[in-house]
Amino acid sequence: MKKLLMGASALILVAACSGQLPGNTDAAGADSPATMDDAAAFVEKAEADFLDMNEYASHVFWVQANFITHDTSWLAARVGAEATEMGVEYANGTKQFKDLPLEGDLARKMKMIAQGLTLPAPSKDGAAKELAKITTSLDSMYSSGTIDIDGEKVALDDLEVMMGTERNPEFLKEIWEKWRMASAPQMHDKYARMVEIANEGARELGFKDVGELWLSGYDMPPADMAKEVDRLWGQVAPLYDQLHCYTRAKLNENYGDDVQPETGPIRADILGNMWAQTWGNLYEFAKPEGASIDYDLTDLLVKAEYTPRKMVEVGEGFYSSLGLEPLPDTFWERSLITKPKDRTVVCHASAWDIDSADDIRIKMCTKVNAEDFGTVHHELGHNYYQRAYKGQSPIFQSGAHDGFHEAIGDFIALSITPQYLVQIGLLDESQIPDESKDIGLLMERALDKVSFLPFGLLMDKWRWKVFSGEVTPENYNTAWWELRKQYQGIVPPGARPDNAFDPGGKYHIPGNTPYLRYFLSFIMQFQFQKAACEQAGWTGPLHRCSIYGNKEVGARFNAMMEMGQSQPWPDALEAFTGTRQMDGSAIVEYFAPLMEYLKEENKDRTCGW
Repeated sequence: MKKLLMGASALILVAACSGQLPGNTDAAGADSPATMDDAAAFVEKAEADFLDMNEYASHVFWVQANFITHDTSWLAARVGAEATEMGVEYANGTKQFKDLPLEGDLARKMKMIAQGLTLPAPSKDGAAKELAKITTSLDSMYSSGTIDIDGEKVALDDLEVMMGTERNPEFLKEIWEKWRMASAPQMHDKYARMVEIANEGARELGFKDVGELWLSGYDMPPADMAKEVDRLWGQVAPLYDQLHCYTRAKLNENYGDDVQPETGPIRADILGNMWAQTWGNLYEFAKPEGASIDYDLTDLLVKAEYTPRKMVEVGEGFYSSLGLEPLPDTFWERSLITKPKDRTVVCHASAWDIDSADDIRIKMCTKVNAEDFGTVHHELGHNYYQRAYKGQSPIFQSGAHDGFHEAIGDFIALSITPQYLVQIGLLDESQIPDESKDIGLLMERALDKVSFLPFGLLMDKWRWKVFSGEVTPENYNTAWWELRKQYQGIVPPGARPDNAFDPGGKYHIPGNTPYLRYFLSFIMQFQFQKAACEQAGWTGPLHRCSIYGNKEVGARFNAMMEMGQSQPWPDALEAFTGTRQMDGSAIVEYFAPLMEYLKEENKDRTCGW
C-alpha cells in the first residue's frame, strides 16, 4: 500500500478532518481575497494533517487486512469516511487559490492536493460515510470469498495455484466459473452505487468523471495521456499478437479442437492463471523444441530448502548488493510473510509505508515457488522506493507517477537471470544455459510479461467507460468481455449468467486500485533495464543482463527514487534513463530474438481473432 493520502497516485483516502482549513477572513469574519501567504499556510496544514493521519489510518488498515472481522471492517470504514471527508474539504479548498500566480513547489503541491483523491465523495452530508462503507464492503467480500471443491471450502490463493497446475479443462472451467460466482455478483449494485457517488464527487472538484480525475495525475492533460497509452500499446501489440497466435496453437495441440480451436480467441480458463493475465504456467506447452531451459526455479528453491522468510532475505540481498541500506529490524518484526492458519487475511501481496519514515513492511501469503520469488523482489522495490523518498515533503512522498512504483521492483526482477541464480547459490556455473537456449528463456519470460500487456491496459479502459457513463450497470459484464476479446483475444469458457459481474473477480476492481500503473510499469521496467545495463557497460543481449552487485547503477537508481513526486515524471525518467518519454522500444528489443522465432513458427497459421 502506497501513501494513503498524499499525491496524485494515492490509493485510498484515510485521514480525519482536523478543523477549519486556513483561509483569509477580515476582522468581521467576512471573506477577503486569498493571498500567497494563505496558500502557503493551506499547503503546510494539509501536509501536517496528511502526515499525522496517514500513520494512524495505515495502522487501522493494516489490522483490517490482517484480521478481517466485522469490527476491523467497521473501523476501516469509519477511518475511510473521515479520510474522504477531509480529502474533499482540502481538494475543494484549493479553489480559493486558483487565481493566484502560484509557482514551483507551491503550485505543484496545490495541484496534487486537488487531484489526490482516488474516489472522491461529494461534500454533502453522509456521502463520504456511504462511500467508505461500500468500498470496505467490496474489499472484504473479495478477500473472504471461497468456493466449494469436492466438499471443501477453498480460498482464492489456493485456487490461483490450482489454476496454474491443473490441466483438466472441465475442472478448470469449474474452478473458473465458481470463483466468479462466489462473491462478485453480490458486488454489482454496490459497485454501481459507488460509481454514482464518486462521479458526483469528481464533478464537484471540476472533473467530468472519476476517469478524467485518474488520468489527470500524469503531468499532462487527461486526453493527451489517454492518447499516450494508445501509442504505447501500438508499439507492443504486434509482439502480443504473435505470442497469442503461437500459444493458441500449442493449446490446440494439447487440448484439441473441442476445447481450443486452431483459430479465434483463446478460452480464458486454460491459460494457467485465474484471470488469464499472465501465462507463465503454460511453459510446459509452449517451450520451444530443443531450446527449453534445463532447470525449474521452483524446484531449485524447494531443493535448497528455501522458506518464505529466506526468499525475502535473498530479495533484500539484491538491493543491498546495489549499495542500498538493509531493511530495518522493524520490517522483520512487523511484516506478514506467511499466511496465518487461524484467521482470514488479505493475501494479495502488498508493500506498506506506515509512518512515512522507517516503518516499512510487506504483506504476503508467500509460497516457495518461482512466482512468489519474483513477487518478493517486486514488493521490496516498493519499500525501497518508499524509504528513498522519505526526505521529501509529505505531498511528494510517492512515485514520480504510479507506474514508477510498480516498475521499480519488476525492473529488479528482470535481473533474476541464470547468472544471478549462480551468484546466490541456486545454480552451478555449469548449469547456465548457453545461447542456444535463449529462446526458451525469452519464451518463459514473455508468457508473463508480454501476455500481461493488454490486460494491464483494458482494466482501466473498462473503468473509464463505466465512469463516463458509456457503459451502464446493466452492461458491465458485456462490456468487460468485449474489451477482453478486443485486446486480449480471449473469451469465457461458457455463457455467462445474467447476474455475472466478472470484473469483480479481479482484486483491483472491488479494491478500487487504478490499473493503468501496471501497464505503464511493464513498459517502463524494460526502459529501466536497458538504461541500467548500458550504465553497467553490458554489451550482450539485453535479456542476459543482471545488475546484481553493481553499486554504480544502484547509486543512480536510488537518486531517481529519492526524487519521489517532487518533479514532473519526465524529469525522474530522464534522471535514470536519459530520455523524457515512455517508450515501448526497449521491450521490443528485449524480445527481438523471440519475435523472429514466433514469426517463423506462425508463418503458416491464421493469426488474430
